[in-house]
Order: sequence, then C-alpha cells, then structure tokens
Amino acid sequence: MSETPLAIGVDFGGTSVKFGVLYRSNIIDQAPAISTPDFDGPEALITAMLRVIADLRDRHPRIEAIGVGVPGFVQFEKGIVHNLTNVPGWTAIPLKKMLAAETHLPVVVENDANCMVYAEWKRGAGRGLNHLIALTLGTGVGGGVVANGKMIRGGQFGAGEIGQMSIDWRGRRGAYGNMGALEDYVGNNEIAADSRQAYADAGIERHLGECTPAALAKAALLGDEVALKIWDDIAAKLACAIMNCCWLLNPQAVIIGGGVAKAGDLLFNPLTAHLYAQLSAPFKERLMVLPARFGNEAGMVGAAALALEESGVVLQP
Repeated sequence: MSETPLAIGVDFGGTSVKFGVLYRSNIIDQAPAISTPDFDGPEALITAMLRVIADLRDRHPRIEAIGVGVPGFVQFEKGIVHNLTNVPGWTAIPLKKMLAAETHLPVVVENDANCMVYAEWKRGAGRGLNHLIALTLGTGVGGGVVANGKMIRGGQFGAGEIGQMSIDWRGRRGAYGNMGALEDYVGNNEIAADSRQAYADAGIERHLGECTPAALAKAALLGDEVALKIWDDIAAKLACAIMNCCWLLNPQAVIIGGGVAKAGDLLFNPLTAHLYAQLSAPFKERLMVLPARFGNEAGMVGAAALALEESGVVLQP
C-alpha cells in the first residue's frame, strides 16, 4: 500500500452507526457498529462516536479526514444536521464542528444519498463522467445530481430529492403535500402493498412478506406473470421520473442502486425501454442506464472520499 492518506467513513442510519477506514474505495478496517436507539440524545451518541473514531486512529495513524453520511437534511458548508429520519432530537446539531473540535481533523457531513452519488461518481459506475444522476431504491428513494463535473446541492443544500418528484399530479399525497411522489410508488412498502393488490385482482392471495421486491424477483424468474407485470409497472413509474430528469439535465448516465435494483434485468431491461421511448435522440443516443457498483458500503465510501477531497487530497486512480 502506498502512502495515500486514509479516511474514516461513517454511515449514520436510523438503527445503527457504522464506521470504516478507507483506502481509496476499499474498506480496510471496520469498528463494531453503534446502536442508534441506545443513546438518549445527540450528545451521548456523538461522545460514543468519538470513542470509536479515537480507537480507529490509534490503529491507523495515517487517517487524515472524517466523512459522515446522515439520513436527513444537512447544511453542507457548515455541517449542521437539521433533522435525521427516524432519529429524534437531531435539530440544528453542528456535527461537523463538534467532531472537528475533538479530533482536530477535517470533517465533512453530508446527506447519505449524496454520499452514495459521490461514491459512484468518483469510484464507481459513473467514474470519469461529468453529468449523471443517481438513485438509491429502498424504503424510500434517495437521489443526487452531478452536472458539469460538480455535485449539485442547491440554494439550501437540498437538491437531488428525486424521490419527491411527481409522476402523477393527481396521485397519492406525499409526506410534504406533494402529489404523486415517486417514492410513494416504488418504495419497498409501497411495492409490497401494490403487489398484494395486483395478486388479489388476479384472484391470488399473497401475504405482504410474499410481495417484497426480493420475493417478486424470485417469482418473476420462475415465470410468474403477475410478478413480471409488476416489474414492468415499477420500471414504467421509475422511467417517468428519470425521463423528467433527463429532459432537464441531459445526463451521460443514470445510476441505480439499493435493494430494489438487485432485481437486475427484471428492472433494468423494461426501465431502459420505457425511458428511451420518451426521449429524443440528443437525450438518449449515448445515455447509459447502469447498476451501481457499491452496495451497502456506498455511503461509507462516498463520505470518506468526499472528506479527503474537501481537505485538499487529490485521489489518484
């Protein structure tokens, strides 16, 4: 291994906080995860995070930066966490300042979906591209945008919320009053509920557990016609939102990760067909629809890479 600096990537989730030491895009060491609900408020949890970080630094003296990906709204420049999904008490928490004061290292705090996008852009499926959009499909739909070789964060650092884009102005009311939000149709729970109804309409009884994306993929691969139709329907809905992004941004690639994307060709083949059918030549001729390279480690990889780059380290191939 060369003397390339190392970074700590922190993946902050609703149930646990995970820590890794990264050399480029490789996780070379990990610490035991912290259970998020075990701590009463941000201060106690941050203290526990600092203990883990100190232990990792003892083992790896070449750590030069810390990146944290969080599932909520972050004021990126100041590293202030304004809210966290499913984690109460995190309102206007200056996480960047608190970690930097104790570690004396450069710290970056970013939305977890943006970390995933950054990982795919710098080290994954979108490497070498200057224009891309990326989505992660799971319980919700996260997303992010790279345009003209820069991550687009927006005036209040909230850009890229593709999951909140409407695919039907008369559709389901979203959490923010937005009608027809994409994630209210292609989130894990929504897929399961809609699939159960699709089976019922076909005269077949299914439990919700038999209608998860993983279960639907297995059924479709066995030739289940209802499941095959469901995947085509998911692809059509997803293509609607991506099509709008393409007309607006003219990306070189669309990168899709998360649990739903594990369906592979069952999703990507109809998705590409639906998407290309709604775009003119300049928007689709060289457009690539690609599976994400990184899985559950994407947030950690992206947070670490972003932290090093923000601290002035240029990562070589």
